[in-house]
Amino acid sequence: MQSAGTLVSSVLPLTEVLVVADCWQTEPDAEAVIHRAIDAAAEIADADVGEAELAVMLTDDTGIRTLNSNWRGIDKPTNVLSFPALQPTAGAPPDAPRMLGDIAIAYQTTRKEADEEEKPFDHHLSHLAVHGFLHLIGYDHENDDDAEAMEGLEREILAQLGIPDPYADRDPDADRERMD
Repeated sequence: MQSAGTLVSSVLPLTEVLVVADCWQTEPDAEAVIHRAIDAAAEIADADVGEAELAVMLTDDTGIRTLNSNWRGIDKPTNVLSFPALQPTAGAPPDAPRMLGDIAIAYQTTRKEADEEEKPFDHHLSHLAVHGFLHLIGYDHENDDDAEAMEGLEREILAQLGIPDPYADRDPDADRERMD
């Protein structure tokens, strides 16, 4: 980013959205929704992500099922998967791009969940993008304490975007159902 001939460092990651499934054509604003969600997450989360790169692949249930099976050994589709990048070793070139990793989001599962939960599609898509991004910067939900921390940050980021708490209707006594 340049301003008056001065190079200015960005606090936002460089996000590339790749649409690899035709079903996403029904959601022409998906790319803008994802950029907005990830930018908000980067501004609020306490992580050094400025000028780091990440890719978001918008796929279908078949594509994400393959990824889920190959990488996690779970042979079924899911809504979102995150693949944090390996960090460069000491011998890496100093000018090599800094990679955060990749996020994959499946259209059919995302659409089904939004419809079942009676949420606007763009709200649910924003939540999945934020969730995936938080995984890339080190958050997880493997235990209840970590899940509560991650969900609290998701709520804060989504509130900044004007999106209601996605966990508000969850039964507090029920087992926590986690995204992947």
